[in-house]
Parts: sequence; structure tokens; C-alpha cells
Amino acid sequence: MESPQFKQLRRSYGFDEVAIVPGDVTTNPDQVNTDFKVAGFTFPIPIVASAMDAVTDVNFAVLMSKLGGVAVLNLEGVQTRYDNPREVLAEIAQASDAEVTLLLQRIYSQPIKENLIGERIESIKKSGAVCAVSVAPANTKRFAPIAAEAKADIFVVQSTVTTARHISKSYRGLIFSELRQSIPMPIVVGNCVSYSSCLELMRAGVSGVLVGV
Repeated sequence: MESPQFKQLRRSYGFDEVAIVPGDVTTNPDQVNTDFKVAGFTFPIPIVASAMDAVTDVNFAVLMSKLGGVAVLNLEGVQTRYDNPREVLAEIAQASDAEVTLLLQRIYSQPIKENLIGERIESIKKSGAVCAVSVAPANTKRFAPIAAEAKADIFVVQSTVTTARHISKSYRGLIFSELRQSIPMPIVVGNCVSYSSCLELMRAGVSGVLVGV
């Protein structure tokens, strides 16, 4: 009888366990460049604000862009479900712990309004800001053409774990090489956590990869 084979688990570390060790050479801050680029866009501040309703709305996206970073607007949240998302967010913030779960379920059960996708993008663009928007893979084919028509600048396809290949018997999955040809804007994809999945996404021709969960 063969003995069972076990995989060796490697120790992983969180940010709280890692110390930054100073190098042998210091550099004058005036000579340090923290710019980062996504295709043809350069951002002086290397910060991408999360595509979460609690973080990014139209006003925050505009402000973040003016400061030199970029904020990603979630096209599947309250910003595109409600004409006045501020009222909805205020209602969530004021809800008690006992009420908030049922409230969130009710709020996010409302359908996404496709006309609001274009309106939110146009509001950001009207202010001269760089407009980055995010959708889940399941809605990418539906919303990508709308975002492109509204002239969004960066399109983010984001889920907890994203891969370059998807196996399904029921429908044709999202193929990033085809998505690149269908919309005229940089595509950022994630999340991924392994070297191989990251490399496959990069080989699909996307402009950026989100690493982590």
C-alpha cells in the first residue's frame, strides 16, 4: 500500500510581520519618482482607490484624479442603481447593527440602470478627470460597450479571484483578448494570487493586473 502524499505548506506573512530594512544608499526626495503608468495614463501618486461604494463616488473620483491618483467607480453598486446615491449611503451609515443587513439586501436588490452608467462616467469626464470604472466578470460583456460609448478611460474587470481561462458548458466565458479588441481603452484585471495566473493574464494583453484577494 502506497503511503499518502502530502503537500508541504509554506509559511506566509502579513504586512504586520514584515519590516522594511533600510538600504545602503539614501536618495534625496527631489530625485525620487513615484509615478506609475497604465497604458497612456501617468499618475504622480501611486494610489488606486478601491471600487467600493463606501470609497468612490463621482466627486471622490474627480478629487482623486486632480490630486494625481485614480479612483475606480463601481458600476454595479449604488451609484448606478439609484438616481441619488448619497441618500442611500446616508441611510446605510445611519442604520443600526440590527437593521443594516436587511437594509443592504434591499438596497442591492434594485436593478442596475444602464443610463446611470453613462451619466456617472460623463460626470467624471466633464470635470477633466481620468475615469476608471469596475465591473465583475459576469457583467463585463454587458457593461463594457456602455462604458466605452461614454468614453471611460480605464476599464477594470474585478472579482475575488480572476483567471484568464474559464471552463463552462452553459455559456461562452469572458475572453480578455476579445475584450481588448472590442473596447478602445486600457483593461486592468484581477484579483490573482499566483505567478502562473498573473502571467496568463499578462499574456492576454491586459494593461494591468491586480494582485491579492
